[in-house]
Amino acid sequence: MNKKTVRDVDLKGKRVLMRADFNVPIKDGDRADARVISDDKRIKATLPTIKYILEQGAALVLMSHLGRPAGTGYEAELSLKPVADRLAELLGKPVKMAPDCIGAEVEAMAAALQPGEVMLLENVRFYKAETKNDPKISEQLAKLGEIFVMDAFGTAHRAQSSTEGVAHYLPAVAGFLMEKEVAFLSKATDAAEHPYVVILGGAKVSDKIAVIQNMLRIADKVLIGGGMANTFFKAQGLEMGDSLVEDGVLDTARALLAQAGDKLVLPVDGVAANAFDNEADRKVVGVDAVEPGWRLLDIGPKTIAKYADILKTAKTVAWNGPMGVFEMPNFAEGTFAIARVLAELDAVTVIGGGDSASAVKKAGVADKVSHVSTGGGASLEFLEGKVLPGVAALADK
Repeated sequence: MNKKTVRDVDLKGKRVLMRADFNVPIKDGDRADARVISDDKRIKATLPTIKYILEQGAALVLMSHLGRPAGTGYEAELSLKPVADRLAELLGKPVKMAPDCIGAEVEAMAAALQPGEVMLLENVRFYKAETKNDPKISEQLAKLGEIFVMDAFGTAHRAQSSTEGVAHYLPAVAGFLMEKEVAFLSKATDAAEHPYVVILGGAKVSDKIAVIQNMLRIADKVLIGGGMANTFFKAQGLEMGDSLVEDGVLDTARALLAQAGDKLVLPVDGVAANAFDNEADRKVVGVDAVEPGWRLLDIGPKTIAKYADILKTAKTVAWNGPMGVFEMPNFAEGTFAIARVLAELDAVTVIGGGDSASAVKKAGVADKVSHVSTGGGASLEFLEGKVLPGVAALADK
């Protein structure tokens, strides 16, 4: 990465403002006033950067969003207080909780921080203007630090006050998580070692058109799975029964097929069901044998074997999107089988965020792939070849 990181600046005695991605799932606890974090992996992912900053003798002001507030002020159920409590447990030291993310009181609290102390700002999205990259919000946030560290890759594709705007007011560098994400995703784009195989799944072709176009340019093979495969099949004139199909992008699918030649690889069989239900009747059929009233909900065994053979030749693999409706156990085998294949490869294996990340975790192989991205939308846009605003704003080396 050609951007400066926390290693490239002197932090001793400085007050660091750091954007983290603490958008974690929170549920109600045993008490009426208790809220409990059900998955803290995003908090843990930031610990290397946080600990490094503190070890360098800096004070640290952390900021993040949580959920989707209305943007009209404080909402108790979307307060970051549970994150402050969990972070304090992980660090073994107090984490001060600010009552807001901007304003005179918060500025005074930040100014009073001593080296080694940590403060977490309240949810930045309690202000709707933050998501619009309002320079007034950016400038107020910048008053809370002397150096800005961007370590929230999951929000780097959004130009917002806390991700991009504040970088115009402070020296801005990447944290270790950001550095790692960009390094691995770069290995899944123009810096990929060949043979390079891309796996794309999910429900809709329309969500992945730009990724498919970019990957047809740089990858050796693009393997398609999930509901999006159905649209390609219909574009070829096959009957899809009650399968999910995007009729509005059939022409686009035909154009991609024509452009791709043998680079774009489609399933040859699938698991069909007579209802969108885990307990529905199901059978394995060829993709040209989907009957009326039936729908494809997973790739089949011949496709799994075909894709496995292609993947075994790869030196780099990027995967974004499941092979079927893996949330239903009876239609999860295709997704989990591909995850198990990736775990055995002697290759750089990069998993996009969201459903793919969940799939490798459920398959029990998350620790056997090279990298699981913390950013769903951000990783997808990176694979599309887009410049991420939260990365572009950082200082060049």
